[in-house]
Amino acid sequence: MFRIVRTARRLHFERLILLSESSSPFLEYFKGFENVEAVKKIFGQKTSEVLRSLKVDFIWAGYMGVNDYNGHIVVNSNYLNNGDRTDIYLDIIHELVHVKQYMEGRELFDSHYDYVERPTEIEAYRYAVEEARRLGWNDAKICGYLKTEWMSNADLKKLATNLDVCCDR
Repeated sequence: MFRIVRTARRLHFERLILLSESSSPFLEYFKGFENVEAVKKIFGQKTSEVLRSLKVDFIWAGYMGVNDYNGHIVVNSNYLNNGDRTDIYLDIIHELVHVKQYMEGRELFDSHYDYVERPTEIEAYRYAVEEARRLGWNDAKICGYLKTEWMSNADLKKLATNLDVCCDR
């Protein structure tokens, strides 16, 4: 299923089909994020302004991401309702970095790089890993968070190396 979503992203199908019926205010679903220190590190003094104007679109597949066409965060409502709360929190931190990158005009899905070596992904994961460490997570738990069903063990090792996380165990 995720491969379909990734392929659709590469082909920019979200520009051709409506992924959600409407956009909702970010702070309606993620209350209090304007006060989270990790988020303030991302946006600085513009945190409240950015989050007030940010929109969320709900999707039927995948987990969470940023639409590179309009800068909205896209979230699978099933993941939001049933996923691990700390994973969701770290994913939001990760995706908010992509929102900032989008606002800066950066290419979020640069196909010249593999996913685990893409500069925008490394930056977003760095914020999530820093926050995970602040929460007291060790490298083994962070590796569990980083590992996804679409990522090979070799890709996980590359990503972990890029993030200074030890996933050798």
